[in-house]
Amino acid sequence: MPAQEPVWADAYGPGVPLHLEYGDTTVWDLWERSVQAYADRPALDFLGRSSTYAEVDDEVRRVAGGLHRLGVRAGDNVALVMPNCPQNVIAFFAVLRLGATVVEHNPLYTAAELRVPFADHGARVAIVWDKVVPVVEELRAGSALEHVVAVDLTTRLPWAKRLALRLPIAKARESRDQLTSPAPGATPWTELASAPPLDAAHPRPGKDDVALLLYTSGTTGVPKGVPLRHRNLVANVLQGRVWVSGLKEGEESFLVALPLFHAYGVTVSVLLGVALAAKLVLLPKPDVGLIMDAIKRQVPSFVPAVPPLYHRIVDEAERRGVSIRGIRYGLSGAMPLPGSLVERWESATGGLLVEGYGLTETSPVIVGNPMTEARRPGSIGVPFPDVEIRIADAEDLDRDVAQGERGELLVRGPQVFSGYRNAPEETEAAFHDGWFRTGDIVTMAPDGFLTIVDRVKEIIITGGFNVYPSEVEAVIRTHGGVLDVAVVGLPHEDGGEEVVAAVVLVEGVPVLPEELRTHSRGDLTPYKVPRRVVFVDELPTNPMGKVLRREVARLLS
Repeated sequence: MPAQEPVWADAYGPGVPLHLEYGDTTVWDLWERSVQAYADRPALDFLGRSSTYAEVDDEVRRVAGGLHRLGVRAGDNVALVMPNCPQNVIAFFAVLRLGATVVEHNPLYTAAELRVPFADHGARVAIVWDKVVPVVEELRAGSALEHVVAVDLTTRLPWAKRLALRLPIAKARESRDQLTSPAPGATPWTELASAPPLDAAHPRPGKDDVALLLYTSGTTGVPKGVPLRHRNLVANVLQGRVWVSGLKEGEESFLVALPLFHAYGVTVSVLLGVALAAKLVLLPKPDVGLIMDAIKRQVPSFVPAVPPLYHRIVDEAERRGVSIRGIRYGLSGAMPLPGSLVERWESATGGLLVEGYGLTETSPVIVGNPMTEARRPGSIGVPFPDVEIRIADAEDLDRDVAQGERGELLVRGPQVFSGYRNAPEETEAAFHDGWFRTGDIVTMAPDGFLTIVDRVKEIIITGGFNVYPSEVEAVIRTHGGVLDVAVVGLPHEDGGEEVVAAVVLVEGVPVLPEELRTHSRGDLTPYKVPRRVVFVDELPTNPMGKVLRREVARLLS
């Protein structure tokens, strides 16, 4: 007797199947197939300078050879600490060609924020933006780090832009200083890129090898490694490819503004683009000015982003009189997508903007709105092909709630990871009877569309990035004038949240809010620093003394 179709089957777009065949394909296979079929097609565009798939592939193989000479072997971890740039993509695939694992890090992190992940993954080689080489050098003590490779972003700029940076004027010096700085003692990227190519007979990775390691803190604030295997990433790429069925192989242009240290940026922006032999328009940061410049050169066909970025793009396009018509598809994630923004975007582009949902642990997308007129603003959509879901009673995960009731979303699927690195207790807590716990409370409509209504986890999402309250609290507590603190996320007009700290001061110690914000900047990336600091007499707690963050948020709202 055939299995019963899920209630959301009718919501799928034309030609989108319920099930796919994944085979033994690896992420390296995705790259190699596009190189072979589209060698002369533009692969990477960096601020106006373009390289073909064949040109990039040649450097990938040379960098793989250079890394091999530095001692990188199959199964090793290689840290990448760079903004979006050609060297990041090239290093990514070079590491995979060796059968090693890419570990992407935020290049704006402080040494304090990088120290625990580096100690955990034990990378002996780090490929680093030359501006942050001093930060990474601080990690040598207490880690396995042996080689730091310095990347100069300016070498990949168009000729005219490189020439402009050399002009003897203050503005040119300022621009140059923002992009590059000397990195004495580090191995220059050019040394890797000029190495003999890796031997073609070198063993290739397998589908069960770990391709990518990303770090997420969950509710604990302690970084946990999320190993994503080739088969996890490939599954999500193939699911995404059929989901956005209007994308044509060898014809598309993807705007890559989302960072590669974010699972969404890696899979939806880069790997899906590579699988389609698209041109990847790389931006070192999601700056609306850079985006406008890119759009004026060529309107991209696919723009994965977060709601605040879509807002900024459409606002700036209107202000400058730049047409964004021709952007056919946008897939929004990380936070709720307002219906009013959907209307503005679709009116300006003539394309579709839909919301999806996922987590780092799920490679990342597990649910999405159909890329058709049937998309439903306000809903995260329906499960991707081969994704199974349960909506369980958060207090009794063995019991599924009735249709329409609130429950925790549990998932299974080929893109779901197998467990955290070196963290068996956290892995056990993340799964229930083989189902991954998303930590989000949802409701399901009769036709299968899901809506997030609450969050079990207390992660704050600001600008599309996760902020973990306990991490911020730990930094604020190091100030001598702080007795206690609770950090919460409060709604922001852009649809996300702002980080707000409720602080109890030591009696008699005068402290100003800006003083605590300045104190936080020493150990936290700017988006984690509380936007507001509110002084309170005491924090609400339960009978066990645990601070009730939801009560704190209610008091501060």
